[in-house]
Amino acid sequence: MRVAPSVIAADFTHYQEEIVKIVDAGIDLLHLDVMDGVFVPNITFGPMIVEAINTLTSIELDAHLMIVRPENYVEQFIDAGTDWLSFHAEATDQTDAIIERIHTRGAKAGLALNPGTPFNFVQKYIEKLDYLLIMTVNPGFYGQKFMSEVLPKIKKAREFIELRSLNCLIEVDGGINVSNVELVKEAGADMVVAGAGVFKADDYRKAISQLQCSTH
Repeated sequence: MRVAPSVIAADFTHYQEEIVKIVDAGIDLLHLDVMDGVFVPNITFGPMIVEAINTLTSIELDAHLMIVRPENYVEQFIDAGTDWLSFHAEATDQTDAIIERIHTRGAKAGLALNPGTPFNFVQKYIEKLDYLLIMTVNPGFYGQKFMSEVLPKIKKAREFIELRSLNCLIEVDGGINVSNVELVKEAGADMVVAGAGVFKADDYRKAISQLQCSTH
């Protein structure tokens, strides 16, 4: 299981130290939650902060755009250093074009789904994606409770991908910790995003290892 800790849960008063520490603890990717205060009720950061983070580490950056009109910002985030870029299917009517633009710039393309959005809404895009990001909380704030009712959607996505022998990974984000990661793994996840589940742990390396060791 790949683990991508979300920097939204880091101590912002020691941001540089936190990033170095979490990368040294053995993460697979670093997850960046980009919120605009419109698509979700919170605001985080934009390409300038992504660029700054990219100068601190060589780890791959996994940016999740929780913004309206993501088509306006694809190149900015990739130029800033994003390696994996996901956007919400609910936020645009240009899904095909955005996926193509992400690939043209050499990044991995992901499509994100809110808990209430059915898998059928995006299944026609799966063969074009590198990964599908399934939310197990309503996006906007970290520290929310994991929504187990989303597990059947993860299973449905896994079955769809395997039946067609597609190369699309499944990433799951929202309230993930050691108490529920097995459920997510069994449902079919390849990667998990963890915010409080890692950054609020006393031992980063131990927390990451426990999540990673829940492997297929």
